[in-house]
Amino acid sequence: MTRLTCLAAVLLAGVATAQEPRLGPDNSTSLFDGKTLSGWAAKGGRYDGKALWAVEEGAIVGRQGPGRKGGLLYTTGKYANFIFTVETKIDHPFDSGIFVRMVPRGGGKGGQVTLDYRPGGEIGGIYSDGYLQHNKDAKAKWIKDDWNRFTVRCMGKGMHLTVWMNGKQITDYRLPAGSKGYAPTGLIGVQVHGGARTPDEQSARFRNVYVRELPEFDAALFAVDDRGLLTPTKKGTKLGWRALFNGKDLTGWKPSTSPKDYVVKDGVLHMPKNGRGGQIITKEDFRDFSLHLEFRIADMANSGLFLRADRKGGNPAYTGCEIQILDDFNWERVTNSKLKPWQFSGGLYGSVPPKVKDALRPNGQWNRLEVTYRGTRLAVRLNGSELYDVDTLKVPGKPFAKRVKSGFIGLQRYSSKHIKGDTIASFRNILIRRL
Repeated sequence: MTRLTCLAAVLLAGVATAQEPRLGPDNSTSLFDGKTLSGWAAKGGRYDGKALWAVEEGAIVGRQGPGRKGGLLYTTGKYANFIFTVETKIDHPFDSGIFVRMVPRGGGKGGQVTLDYRPGGEIGGIYSDGYLQHNKDAKAKWIKDDWNRFTVRCMGKGMHLTVWMNGKQITDYRLPAGSKGYAPTGLIGVQVHGGARTPDEQSARFRNVYVRELPEFDAALFAVDDRGLLTPTKKGTKLGWRALFNGKDLTGWKPSTSPKDYVVKDGVLHMPKNGRGGQIITKEDFRDFSLHLEFRIADMANSGLFLRADRKGGNPAYTGCEIQILDDFNWERVTNSKLKPWQFSGGLYGSVPPKVKDALRPNGQWNRLEVTYRGTRLAVRLNGSELYDVDTLKVPGKPFAKRVKSGFIGLQRYSSKHIKGDTIASFRNILIRRL
């Protein structure tokens, strides 16, 4: 693939640069604590096995299991679009790899970045039940008997994979249009490939493991940078899409308490745990619109998205309406309470429960809300799953006919002593289009 072809492929994916994205503790999520295998599992994907996994000297270490059997170690969280980085040190000869979008057999195939450090093996090839793209040249850049850094960007339904080794791009591959049988999301894995010619004591080591989730989006309407931030394309702008949150400060928004209760950093709006409850609301009012919003919550977080709420006062959940955002996984257990069906994440507060109950991703991962509110019709999707599409004049609860027809959009800040970590909730990529 020529340099110009690589550049074209990157631009088609809506990615601004082919330079290696650098991930670390300040801008990404750590997947390895350096001490335990917490957050990892040896089962759950396409290539479960009997490899031996341990933590030694601050690294994940994989060796062949009894009978020289191999296998994968997977993240427990699923990822669709993301940037993943890891440092690896692999004995010679040994066959390993980085796997993306792994799901159990029958659920679709993922992809592998080969780390085959054996005679005739390939570094940086793309494999999925057979080679999709060979890489005969990258092994020459491999640092022998030392740590090598790999960064993998996985994007789009067509599984566009870009790979860097030690800061240099070595692979750029996209599935051909119309390819079928591939999973749209799944686990990330690292591999021990078993084999009769590999000595039992040989190992693959992994450390400094980070991931940055990138949004799922319509590439015709939006482009994304390596921070995961969306901007409308020319087509998107022509259709009326614009940023409701600029990613730099609180311009266009008004906190109900102190601005210090909200922090903007690297394109993300954070709600720190320390601070008062309340909400932050738009200075504009909206009636008919489509809204794209992404949120990430902590354990025991309670928040919400207010729509068409009355600027004159009253509870915004009932002067307008609220789309619930909650830690569905822990709330009932910690508070010793029973949630009403419409109190789960995505529910129309006081009225309509989400019809899909497993759409919310694990705490700490980004979730995508898509809302269309036109007249009395309200449709909500969470991470691609339709939660409801209803006529609000026909739903139970406080009558929508008595609520205002136009109002602000707001984000709820609900403080609690049970919050785990320093941040209640974070929001990014808040984009809107008036209808």
